[in-house]
Amino acid sequence: MYRSRRATAWIGGIAAGVLLGCGLALGQGETGDGTVETVVKSLPSEIMPMTPRSLLLDIVNTGRHLIAVGDRGAVIVSNDGRQWAQVQTPTRSALTAVHFPDPDHGWAVGHDAVILHTADGGRTWTLQNFEPELEKPFLDVLFLDAQRGYAVGAYGLFYKTEDGGQTWSEVDTPIRENEWHFNSITRLNDGTLLIAGENGTLATSTDGGVTWAAQPSPYESSFFGATARGEKGAVIFGLRGNVFVTDDIHGGQWHKVDTGSVASMFGGTQLEDGRVVLVGLNGNIMVSENGLERVELLRSNAGTPLSAAIGFGGEVIAVGESGVQHIALNR
Repeated sequence: MYRSRRATAWIGGIAAGVLLGCGLALGQGETGDGTVETVVKSLPSEIMPMTPRSLLLDIVNTGRHLIAVGDRGAVIVSNDGRQWAQVQTPTRSALTAVHFPDPDHGWAVGHDAVILHTADGGRTWTLQNFEPELEKPFLDVLFLDAQRGYAVGAYGLFYKTEDGGQTWSEVDTPIRENEWHFNSITRLNDGTLLIAGENGTLATSTDGGVTWAAQPSPYESSFFGATARGEKGAVIFGLRGNVFVTDDIHGGQWHKVDTGSVASMFGGTQLEDGRVVLVGLNGNIMVSENGLERVELLRSNAGTPLSAAIGFGGEVIAVGESGVQHIALNR
């Protein structure tokens, strides 16, 4: 199953009026043999004043700005985390994830296999990929630098680029054979790339994504994400409050964290002081203490699902069903 922030909107067989409502436009084009075919085109996003309080699915700190993405192609930008401005994008497809390898270059991915790119820090965006006919969403994106990047998604959807997104191609790897949903892709502190997903899927690459190897999993249901831990370790989280930690991703030894909660966790981040913050269902928040030996449970004021979080200005800024939310942590 998809995490709540990355649920797919299927479009096959839907009438033209509904397609327009989903941000898709139907047109006709003539092929080389003179026949006419229907072409599905992406519509640009709409600037809406309530966007910062609406469904947002991911947030990043680019080093220059905060940028959040979400429903109907929404991208909002802030300098202080309090005042947000929406910028237009060339899609109304839901954007599920965003990543910036440097302050200028960023990519956002989402439903309809859409991939957007910015080269000016998020002020303007261009469409690099749009394949609604696949009926598969991208669920996460990771760039190693301004040229090499990966996008992962539902049913083993896995694309790569080596030219900054000018061209994208499928990744040919055995880890795709079962067509499990790849919910996240994370770069650990030693450079290892980690994919986490459905049915306990864990896969790593130690050569920058050239080759991938499945890893033993401590859990047989869905993982929704991961954060780095120490030099070689990771924290992985998923359904029903299941959180696991390892000091060496290649060692196969995982320790289950006693979270005291059955709330599914959808997003996470590591703070500058080393604490790990996880956010998820019904506004539930887990804050690690003492290296995850103890977990403090909090809840957002809105009490609605949260999908991603970052540390900023001495607090946590999270996004989810109710838009941007600020979470004060106990010291």
